[in-house]
Amino acid sequence: MSSGLCRAFNPPIAPPSDPSLRWSITHLLIPTDGAAGQALRFRRLRSKLCVLEPALVPRGTESRRSARVVCLSALGDVIGEVDERVAERKKRLEVVAAAAVTVILGTGNRVLYKLALVPLKNYPFFLAQLATFGYVMVYFSILYCRYQAGIVTDEMLSLPKTPFLAVGLLEALGAACGMAAGAVLSGASIPILSQTFLVWQLILSVIFLGRRYRINQLLGCLLVTAGVIITVASGSGGLSLKDAGIFWTLLMITSFLFQAADTVLKEVIFLDTSRQLKAGSVDLFVVNSFGSAFQALFICLLLPFLSKLWGVPFNQLPMYIKDGAACFLNMGSVVSGCEGAPLLPLLFVIVNMAFNISLLHLLKISSAVVSCLASTFSVPLSIYAFTLPLPYIGVASSLPAGFVSGAAILLAGLLVYCWTPDSGLTTQPPRTAPLTNG
Repeated sequence: MSSGLCRAFNPPIAPPSDPSLRWSITHLLIPTDGAAGQALRFRRLRSKLCVLEPALVPRGTESRRSARVVCLSALGDVIGEVDERVAERKKRLEVVAAAAVTVILGTGNRVLYKLALVPLKNYPFFLAQLATFGYVMVYFSILYCRYQAGIVTDEMLSLPKTPFLAVGLLEALGAACGMAAGAVLSGASIPILSQTFLVWQLILSVIFLGRRYRINQLLGCLLVTAGVIITVASGSGGLSLKDAGIFWTLLMITSFLFQAADTVLKEVIFLDTSRQLKAGSVDLFVVNSFGSAFQALFICLLLPFLSKLWGVPFNQLPMYIKDGAACFLNMGSVVSGCEGAPLLPLLFVIVNMAFNISLLHLLKISSAVVSCLASTFSVPLSIYAFTLPLPYIGVASSLPAGFVSGAAILLAGLLVYCWTPDSGLTTQPPRTAPLTNG
């Protein structure tokens, strides 16, 4: 008999009728001797395994053959349970690692965006459009390479494009509403209002994914939101939501509704394609590429509206883009005051792209809510980063008074959300009482 895991004899399997064979009742047994002509031997593994006495299994008897058959019949079940537990633990570690990478890239993304606007302080709209249209070319280039490598299949590329069209529309609407409201609202109020993004994701996940959240997960999300609000508000010197008006506040909240719907829709795409495709779930660059392409299409349609929001008349947009490109390339003979370009804008573009890819990967292997929590955790980290002596920023900002308490509440919220009661095989005590027959 080959060595491997097997289950001991528990009802409804009856012990063999041979009176000379004694069975040791436990949850798992591991044979250590694979020789076919020798008696079965088992060794103890941690506190779960016990010994089956080899001398009581006579050679060549029907009892011994019966023991082998019954043991093998349960082998698949036990291996399946163990493999499932190992796979679950491996997936959990993968999610934790992906979340950590997302937090780091999210922090770098926020810091580098601020640094990129130092040389492009007069051309923020150019930087936004560079990200929108430049990523389409980069994503499709990566998609082509992955297709040539066989990672992306024809079946993935032949998926209906309607969901990707909806992704692009939601992203464009979220950007348009966010730009419109951001032009009126104060900078300190936007991170606070952005916490509605998590609320929208919870609601949409329940409605469209049928997901049910435990009390500790809801409490964890509430603590995360409270922690971010305390961290940001403590250094804002007072909020101006009341001065801005209720319309612009609601418009900003609506923009986060569109963004939350976008992430939940992507999760739906991954879940649906994992059941439809032979190769498993669709590659994330298929979602990124087509989603970005449709987003760029809708942004083009909204350009007259968006350019006006940024204070650029539509008829002057070509000249604005030309000057913005010259500043991006730091062509001093054309535009001055662009010190730090092109290095800082390029660093932002690279890190922002890596952050978006990491965020989508985390969403694919976990959920929209988990990806949102990882992104949210980068807010206090970026606030702390701006207290460091960064180049081109000038005098470093001071740490907000409520930073420590807010960050502590946020971290507590993440721990509460991730906590799950221990259950499974390891919680079952071993049973080793011998059973004799006869």
